Parts: sequence; structure tokens; C-alpha cells
Amino acid sequence: LSAHHPQKEILMSLYFTVMRLTKPTLFTNLPATCEDRDLPGDLFGQLMRQDPSTIKGAETLMLGEMLTLPQNFGNIFLGETFSSYISVHNDSSQVVKDILVKADLQTSSQRLNLSASNSAVAELKPECCIDDVIHHEVKEIGTHILVCAVSYTTQQGEKLYFRKFFKFQVLKPLDVKTKFYNAETDEVFLEAQIQNITTSPMFMEKVSLEPSMMYNVTELNMVTQADKGESTFGKMSYLQPMDTRQYLYCLKPKPEYAEKAGIIKGVTVIGKLDIVWKTNLGERGRLQTSQLQRMAPGYGDIRLSLDLIPDTVNLEEPFDIICKITNCSERTMDLVLEMCNTSSIHWCGISGRQLGKLSPGAFLSLPLTVLSSVQGLQSISGLRLTDTFLKRTYEYDDIAQVCVVCPFTSNEC
Repeated sequence: LSAHHPQKEILMSLYFTVMRLTKPTLFTNLPATCEDRDLPGDLFGQLMRQDPSTIKGAETLMLGEMLTLPQNFGNIFLGETFSSYISVHNDSSQVVKDILVKADLQTSSQRLNLSASNSAVAELKPECCIDDVIHHEVKEIGTHILVCAVSYTTQQGEKLYFRKFFKFQVLKPLDVKTKFYNAETDEVFLEAQIQNITTSPMFMEKVSLEPSMMYNVTELNMVTQADKGESTFGKMSYLQPMDTRQYLYCLKPKPEYAEKAGIIKGVTVIGKLDIVWKTNLGERGRLQTSQLQRMAPGYGDIRLSLDLIPDTVNLEEPFDIICKITNCSERTMDLVLEMCNTSSIHWCGISGRQLGKLSPGAFLSLPLTVLSSVQGLQSISGLRLTDTFLKRTYEYDDIAQVCVVCPFTSNEC
């Protein structure tokens, strides 16, 4: 670690120093080259080979083998660890007693004590010092103030006290945007867009979704090749400045909640994202979002979905589907099913049949047969449910889509 940005104050007998600790950076140079037939010849090449900061055999590479100490305070980003070195040195020829060094960090919402020890040092002899290194994982953006205070007693019994303030800003490293997609089933798809808004590249070590207690999550950011999972972003998961990366997750209700339509319907809390990255020489940062919330889908009193439907069917040939009817209300229903033909979709079977009573939160699976008289992508429509208790009717159009093809040649069709 390298120390920089010192702040010093003479306290009668004591010398007070506060410095931020950061890792150094690789030294960079600007190589100058020319062709052999040019006037300088190999002069530039000789100078670069003699330069101790270049890499032997790769002198034209901008990065060198040396490290550069930071020349300024630098930037501090949310999720990183702030480290500081505090030193109190006795510059006098006298022994001082009861030295107490305190370090607090004041944010917009709280004041934190960062001192490793809150007990006073009995005495400090001349040319001796008290050193302390403090660490804090930054969890708030905005203005932070490091408050360092020193109190001690002189040989004459006089009690002295001094404190110093160091203000710095904590910046936002990532811009995170989320989108939710509610599937026909109870599945929820989450798309997370993460943008690097710093000025340096990031190595994205982990981006995961911690689901709420009602869901299991499947990460959709891997592809399987030769029985091995590989990230869709490649082996080197770097995010350049201002670049954006999209992550996709699928959430499914746990088995104990999957059949409770009323509960799943009202669930808005999905989970939170956990993001871990590294910068420069492995400096680690971590962010956790707040609980992500979606707009609860409006299913109404009755939800009708398809559990089974073929992707492709033949023209004018019956095919089977399985409808799932779920009572999302808080009352028992007595249902009647009507099947109404459209210009392209024709239902096979008896319309107006009694389905019986359906209690709150319960569902029934209903096999149906249908055929299409028109080629192309067709919408399954024309189902109507009536609750005989309240004389209320529910119509369902565009329930799903199916591709209708002709099994013969184009001339025969």
C-alpha cells in the first residue's frame, strides 16, 4: 500500500499526520518509434531499451514494470473500502501522557467510530509515535467527513485537545436499471442493465440475484458447450468505462407457493442484486441493491393460461391443448365454459358445459381440442367463462399463439 495526501498539524508537543492509503498504479510511458530507414534509425529503440521503466522485449508497450505512487487523493466509490493511516509523533523532548486518538466518519445519515481502540496510551516518549490504520466499507454516496481528534496531558499537567476535519466525496460507480417481464405462467424474468460510469475498466467478478423467500432463481447468462458452462460475456469479464452489460434471470415460485395463486398474484418483492467487481490492482468493490419490486400482474378473478400447446400444427388438423383455470378471487365460483369460433380458430367439443365449483386459490386442468383453418401465426381465442353465482362473464382472447403450416406442397394447399 502507498500513502498519499498527507494532512499535518503541530499540537504543541505532538505532530499529527493523516493520509489516505491506496494501491499504486502501473507506470505508463509514451513510446516513440520510427522505421529503420528514417533519419533517427534505431536511436529511439536504443533509448527505450535503456529505459528502466520499460518491459524488456516489449519496450513499445505503454505499461511498464514499475509502480507509480498516487499524486492526489483520488476518487472513492460506493462499495469500496476506504483506508486511512493516522500517526501521532512526539517531536518534543518531553514525555506526554494519556494520549487518546479518535477517528470518526460523519455521513449524511450517521456518525461511525473507526478507531481500533478507544483506550488511552499511558505515555509517549520523545521521537516515538502512535500509529493506527482504519478501514471502512463505504455504503453511502455523497459528502463524508473524517473527524480525527487527539487529546493528551503535558508534563505540567495541562490537558490539550485538538481535532481536524477531512472532507471527501463518495461517487457512484455503477448505474443499475432493471426490467420485469411476467410470463403466461407464474415465471418472472428479470433483465438487469449494469453500466460502468467510472473512468477505469472493471473486472466483473460476480453479478447474482438473491431471490425472495417465495422464489427460486435460474441464471440465464451461461451457455453450455461440450458439457461445460461458459459465460455469455466470454472468459475475460471486463466492463470498459461507460459500457453497459445486460444480465437475465428467471424466477419460479417454490413448489409450496406455486399452487397458491392468490399469494403469488400479490407478490411484488422479487429479491436483490449482489454485484462484486475489481479495479486496478485487484481493489475490490461490492454493491447490493435494495429489494427489487415489480408491478403485480392483474389476473382478475379468474386466470386462464395454457399448460400445454404445440409450437407448430398442421392446417385443418385438430390438435390438443391443456388449459389451466385458476380462481384468483376470495370466493367460490360455479363455472360454465363456452367455446366461440373465430374466423381462423374452430373449437371441437361441446360448448356451454358445466365445470363445477372452484374454491378460492384452487385450479383445474382442462384438455381441449381445436383446429385452425388459416395458415400462419394464429392466436388462440374465443373462450368464455361464466360464474353462475354472480352471473358474471369473463372473455379470453389472444391466450397464446401457434404456428399453422400446410402439410402438403404450396400448390396442393
